[in-house]
Amino acid sequence: MKNSKMESSSPGVRGEPLRQRVIDAAERLLRHGKADFSMRDLAAEAGVSFATPFNQFGSKAAIMQTLSTRRIDAMETRFAAALPLTDTAERVLLAIDTAAAVMLEEPEINRAVMGWLGTASSSPGQVWARSTALWTLALGAGDGLIAARRAQALDCLPGQLAFAFRGVLSFWTAGELPDEALAPNARALAKTLLLGFTEQRV
Repeated sequence: MKNSKMESSSPGVRGEPLRQRVIDAAERLLRHGKADFSMRDLAAEAGVSFATPFNQFGSKAAIMQTLSTRRIDAMETRFAAALPLTDTAERVLLAIDTAAAVMLEEPEINRAVMGWLGTASSSPGQVWARSTALWTLALGAGDGLIAARRAQALDCLPGQLAFAFRGVLSFWTAGELPDEALAPNARALAKTLLLGFTEQRV
Protein backbone atom coordinates (compact mmCIF):
# COMPACT_ATOMS: atom_id res chain seq x y z
CA MET A 1 0.00 0.00 0.00
CA LYS A 2 2.90 2.28 0.78
CA ASN A 3 4.36 1.90 -2.73
CA SER A 4 1.00 2.52 -4.32
CA LYS A 5 0.64 5.74 -2.34
CA MET A 6 4.16 6.74 -3.35
CA GLU A 7 3.30 6.38 -7.04
CA SER A 8 0.29 8.63 -6.77
CA SER A 9 1.72 11.31 -4.52
CA SER A 10 5.41 11.67 -5.44
CA PRO A 11 6.33 14.99 -7.10
CA GLY A 12 6.17 14.72 -10.87
CA VAL A 13 4.21 11.47 -10.96
CA ARG A 14 0.76 12.96 -11.52
CA GLY A 15 0.16 13.21 -15.25
CA GLU A 16 3.53 11.66 -16.05
CA PRO A 17 3.31 8.32 -17.87
CA LEU A 18 4.72 5.51 -15.77
CA ARG A 19 6.63 4.02 -18.71
CA GLN A 20 8.51 7.29 -19.20
CA ARG A 21 9.23 7.53 -15.48
CA VAL A 22 10.69 4.01 -15.39
CA ILE A 23 12.78 4.56 -18.53
CA ASP A 24 14.18 7.83 -17.19
CA ALA A 25 15.11 6.05 -13.97
CA ALA A 26 16.87 3.27 -15.88
CA GLU A 27 18.89 5.86 -17.77
CA ARG A 28 19.90 7.57 -14.52
CA LEU A 29 21.08 4.27 -13.06
CA LEU A 30 23.19 3.57 -16.15
CA ARG A 31 24.59 7.10 -16.03
CA HIS A 32 25.78 6.39 -12.49
CA GLY A 33 27.56 3.21 -13.55
CA LYS A 34 24.91 0.77 -12.33
CA ALA A 35 24.48 -1.35 -15.46
CA ASP A 36 23.74 -4.41 -13.30
CA PHE A 37 20.76 -2.74 -11.61
CA SER A 38 17.93 -5.02 -10.52
CA MET A 39 14.25 -4.37 -11.15
CA ARG A 40 13.95 -3.59 -7.44
CA ASP A 41 16.71 -0.97 -7.81
CA LEU A 42 14.87 0.45 -10.79
CA ALA A 43 11.56 0.66 -8.95
CA ALA A 44 13.22 2.47 -6.06
CA GLU A 45 14.97 4.93 -8.40
CA ALA A 46 11.70 5.63 -10.22
CA GLY A 47 9.72 5.98 -7.01
CA VAL A 48 7.21 3.32 -8.05
CA SER A 49 6.06 -0.02 -6.71
CA PHE A 50 8.25 -3.07 -7.27
CA ALA A 51 5.73 -4.51 -9.73
CA THR A 52 5.52 -1.42 -11.93
CA PRO A 53 8.62 -2.03 -14.13
CA PHE A 54 7.42 -5.58 -14.74
CA ASN A 55 3.88 -4.43 -15.48
CA GLN A 56 5.08 -1.73 -17.89
CA PHE A 57 7.85 -3.64 -19.68
CA GLY A 58 7.94 -7.27 -18.61
CA SER A 59 11.72 -7.57 -18.33
CA LYS A 60 14.99 -5.68 -18.07
CA ALA A 61 15.79 -6.68 -21.66
CA ALA A 62 12.63 -4.92 -22.84
CA ILE A 63 13.65 -1.81 -20.91
CA MET A 64 17.03 -1.82 -22.65
CA GLN A 65 15.32 -2.24 -26.02
CA THR A 66 13.23 0.83 -25.23
CA LEU A 67 16.37 2.78 -24.33
CA SER A 68 17.86 1.74 -27.66
CA THR A 69 14.75 2.98 -29.45
CA ARG A 70 15.16 6.29 -27.62
CA ARG A 71 18.66 6.58 -29.14
CA ILE A 72 17.35 5.83 -32.62
CA ASP A 73 14.66 8.49 -32.15
CA ALA A 74 17.41 10.99 -31.29
CA MET A 75 19.34 9.97 -34.42
CA GLU A 76 16.26 10.50 -36.60
CA THR A 77 15.46 13.86 -35.05
CA ARG A 78 18.98 15.19 -35.51
CA PHE A 79 19.27 13.84 -39.04
CA ALA A 80 15.96 15.43 -40.02
CA ALA A 81 17.09 18.76 -38.56
CA ALA A 82 20.41 18.78 -40.44
CA LEU A 83 21.05 20.71 -43.63
CA PRO A 84 18.94 19.14 -46.39
CA LEU A 85 20.87 16.94 -48.81
CA THR A 86 19.45 15.38 -51.95
CA ASP A 87 22.26 13.01 -52.97
CA THR A 88 21.58 9.61 -51.42
CA ALA A 89 25.21 8.71 -50.70
CA GLU A 90 25.74 12.02 -48.90
CA ARG A 91 22.53 11.51 -46.92
CA VAL A 92 23.57 8.03 -45.81
CA LEU A 93 27.01 9.20 -44.71
CA LEU A 94 25.44 12.09 -42.79
CA ALA A 95 23.12 9.62 -41.08
CA ILE A 96 26.13 7.47 -40.15
CA ASP A 97 27.93 10.44 -38.63
CA THR A 98 24.79 11.50 -36.78
CA ALA A 99 24.15 8.02 -35.40
CA ALA A 100 27.76 7.61 -34.29
CA ALA A 101 27.70 11.03 -32.59
CA VAL A 102 24.60 10.05 -30.58
CA MET A 103 26.25 6.82 -29.43
CA LEU A 104 29.46 8.59 -28.46
CA GLU A 105 27.79 11.25 -26.33
CA GLU A 106 27.39 8.83 -23.43
CA PRO A 107 29.46 5.81 -24.43
CA GLU A 108 29.25 3.96 -21.12
CA ILE A 109 25.45 4.12 -21.09
CA ASN A 110 25.18 3.17 -24.73
CA ARG A 111 27.59 0.26 -24.43
CA ALA A 112 25.49 -1.06 -21.56
CA VAL A 113 22.33 -0.72 -23.64
CA MET A 114 23.92 -2.37 -26.68
CA GLY A 115 25.20 -5.22 -24.53
CA TRP A 116 21.63 -6.11 -23.62
CA LEU A 117 20.21 -6.09 -27.14
CA GLY A 118 21.30 -9.65 -27.83
CA THR A 119 19.59 -10.90 -24.69
CA ALA A 120 16.54 -13.09 -25.18
CA SER A 121 13.26 -11.44 -24.26
CA SER A 122 9.75 -12.81 -23.82
CA SER A 123 8.58 -10.60 -26.68
CA PRO A 124 10.51 -9.20 -29.67
CA GLY A 125 11.53 -5.56 -29.46
CA GLN A 126 11.25 -2.83 -32.05
CA VAL A 127 14.97 -2.11 -32.48
CA TRP A 128 15.22 -3.79 -35.89
CA ALA A 129 12.14 -2.01 -37.24
CA ARG A 130 13.22 1.38 -35.86
CA SER A 131 16.77 1.01 -37.14
CA THR A 132 15.55 0.05 -40.60
CA ALA A 133 13.24 3.09 -40.56
CA LEU A 134 16.24 5.34 -39.82
CA TRP A 135 18.12 4.09 -42.88
CA THR A 136 14.99 4.35 -45.02
CA LEU A 137 14.84 8.01 -44.01
CA ALA A 138 18.52 8.43 -44.84
CA LEU A 139 18.12 6.92 -48.31
CA GLY A 140 15.31 9.32 -49.13
CA ALA A 141 14.05 9.12 -52.72
CA GLY A 142 17.26 7.54 -53.96
CA ASP A 143 18.55 10.59 -55.82
CA GLY A 144 21.97 9.89 -57.29
CA LEU A 145 21.48 6.12 -57.44
CA ILE A 146 21.55 4.26 -60.75
CA ALA A 147 18.00 4.62 -62.05
CA ALA A 148 17.68 0.99 -63.14
CA ARG A 149 18.70 -0.21 -59.66
CA ARG A 150 17.01 2.47 -57.55
CA ALA A 151 13.97 0.40 -56.60
CA GLN A 152 16.16 -2.53 -55.61
CA ALA A 153 18.40 -0.24 -53.56
CA LEU A 154 15.51 1.37 -51.70
CA ASP A 155 14.11 -2.08 -50.97
CA CYS A 156 17.24 -3.84 -49.69
CA LEU A 157 19.62 -1.14 -48.45
CA PRO A 158 17.72 -0.05 -45.31
CA GLY A 159 18.03 -3.53 -43.82
CA GLN A 160 21.62 -3.98 -45.00
CA LEU A 161 22.64 -0.63 -43.52
CA ALA A 162 20.93 -1.58 -40.25
CA PHE A 163 22.91 -4.84 -40.16
CA ALA A 164 26.15 -3.03 -40.99
CA PHE A 165 25.81 -0.32 -38.36
CA ARG A 166 24.74 -2.82 -35.72
CA GLY A 167 27.76 -4.97 -36.59
CA VAL A 168 30.19 -2.08 -36.12
CA LEU A 169 28.43 -1.16 -32.88
CA SER A 170 28.87 -4.71 -31.56
CA PHE A 171 32.66 -4.49 -31.85
CA TRP A 172 32.60 -1.00 -30.33
CA THR A 173 30.43 -2.29 -27.47
CA ALA A 174 32.91 -5.10 -26.80
CA GLY A 175 35.74 -2.58 -26.56
CA GLU A 176 37.50 -3.92 -29.66
CA LEU A 177 36.84 -0.72 -31.58
CA PRO A 178 37.86 2.63 -30.03
CA ASP A 179 35.46 5.56 -30.03
CA GLU A 180 37.31 7.39 -32.79
CA ALA A 181 37.02 4.36 -35.10
CA LEU A 182 33.25 3.96 -34.83
CA ALA A 183 32.14 6.45 -37.49
CA PRO A 184 34.99 5.76 -39.99
CA ASN A 185 34.32 2.01 -39.96
CA ALA A 186 30.57 2.49 -40.28
CA ARG A 187 31.12 4.93 -43.16
CA ALA A 188 33.42 2.45 -44.93
CA LEU A 189 30.76 -0.28 -44.70
CA ALA A 190 28.05 2.06 -45.95
CA LYS A 191 30.21 3.06 -48.93
CA THR A 192 30.77 -0.60 -49.77
CA LEU A 193 27.03 -1.28 -49.71
CA LEU A 194 26.37 1.71 -51.95
CA LEU A 195 28.98 0.77 -54.57
CA GLY A 196 26.66 -1.36 -56.68
CA PHE A 197 24.00 1.32 -56.79
CA THR A 198 25.95 4.48 -57.62
CA GLU A 199 27.63 5.55 -60.83
CA GLN A 200 30.55 7.18 -59.05
CA ARG A 201 32.71 6.19 -56.12
CA VAL A 202 31.41 7.37 -52.76
